[in-house]
Amino acid sequence: MLYQQRKYLRFLLKANNQYGVHSPFVYQLITKCFYKKTPKNLWRKYLNAKQDVFNQQKKNKVSDFDVRFKILKNNERQVSKAMKVAGISNKKAKILIKTISYFKPKNILEIGTSLDLESTAIKTGSENITITTLESCPKTSLVKQELFEKNNFNAIKILSGDSSKTLLKYTQNKQFDCVFFGRNQTKQATLNYFEECLNTIHNRSFFIFDAIYWTEEMQEAWLTIKKHPKVTVTIDVFYFGIVFFRKEQTKEHFKIRI
Repeated sequence: MLYQQRKYLRFLLKANNQYGVHSPFVYQLITKCFYKKTPKNLWRKYLNAKQDVFNQQKKNKVSDFDVRFKILKNNERQVSKAMKVAGISNKKAKILIKTISYFKPKNILEIGTSLDLESTAIKTGSENITITTLESCPKTSLVKQELFEKNNFNAIKILSGDSSKTLLKYTQNKQFDCVFFGRNQTKQATLNYFEECLNTIHNRSFFIFDAIYWTEEMQEAWLTIKKHPKVTVTIDVFYFGIVFFRKEQTKEHFKIRI
């Protein structure tokens, strides 16, 4: 926690708002997406789905290696309690909803999103999308499926199994408009998944990395990703790192206060 607090203070010292940005693409993203209010109807929809997870009182046995659950004492976790550890904050949910609503991607891949409030936020941002989410834990997959069905979230496919193996099979001959990388990854896993997903991009694809300041390892992974030759624009909003591959853009990196 202290590591993240220190990083946040340093982030604030270096971050800009729209007035410090000269890229039209990024300026419009800030003013027409990040700084816009979340539509009330979308926010109510998200909160209702979030409440459904809190209301689940059954136990869900852990069989994955999500680093966020290390603070829990055993591998039997109550879903509502687990969400307090692994669930995204309301601020992060709003960023996701607005980002998806702004770009309107059609085909999304998620890796490592645990109880999947991220999927809920993404689906809330645009109903006309197809989401494939990779989940290592079979029991968590069932929880996700129940959540999606209760909220009529269609076109969401859950692939259970070891994500490192599932990803290799699933990304062959596919393209994604957006890939979301959850924060329960190590540095090396993040970089491995990033490299594999590069095979799925087109010019307007974008990647979202959760919690790039979660640990020193994740910060190192983020810095490595920024340097990749296929990456043209990155936007660091502290809570997420967003990567673009637009060939018409000059390579630039932005830190934006939200």
